[in-house]
Amino acid sequence: MRIGILITGPSPEALEPDYGTYADMFERFLGGRGLTFDRWSVHEGDMPPAPEVCDGWLVTGSKHGVYDDLPWIAPLMGFLRAVEASGLPMVGICFGHQIIAHALGGRAEKFKGGWAVGLTEYATPTGPLTLYGYHQDQVVDLPPGAEVIASTAFCPMAGLRYGNQILTYQPHPEFDAAFVRGLLESRAVGVVPDDVRLPALAGLDGPNDNARVAAELADFLLAGHKARAA
Repeated sequence: MRIGILITGPSPEALEPDYGTYADMFERFLGGRGLTFDRWSVHEGDMPPAPEVCDGWLVTGSKHGVYDDLPWIAPLMGFLRAVEASGLPMVGICFGHQIIAHALGGRAEKFKGGWAVGLTEYATPTGPLTLYGYHQDQVVDLPPGAEVIASTAFCPMAGLRYGNQILTYQPHPEFDAAFVRGLLESRAVGVVPDDVRLPALAGLDGPNDNARVAAELADFLLAGHKARAA
């Protein structure tokens, strides 16, 4: 199954030698599960010609906000609406979670309550889910047809599912403790308040559910592809 990765921002330059780009991280995260990958750097104006050039889509995280006045935001939202209309399966993480919701009739914004960073436990219908958060923006209005599948008191719409076609998460299952530590020691300094950043740094090494979500996302994409081909 061919997955198109929509890259929505550059990875941190200081961390790229050790971890690669966001697309590299997702390919490692979902590797070995029957998926192949193509990439489009949509934040640089490289937009796919049509949804059908791939069998499914993945939208990455980004340092940008869905509300930013950038020339690629509106075309990307138009493309995401075209994917939704096509019936192709799609997943989104962090900014991807937000912009899919924004494009499909919900709303994301810079949250007045501040930042969520570090290892975080989310409530889900099947039990607790522990993943790495790194965000200030979040979805605040639920899109039509979406159901909440992961939440915290701070971020009530941290996971959304749109039937059997679209699945998105606010946290980062593709991030490991070392990468988040690098973020908190570089990009976050002077941006994330120290009373949030430093406790998060101290609590990065507990168990997480990254592998569980990798299987979930891959299975979701494969099931969506199979159902559409039937």
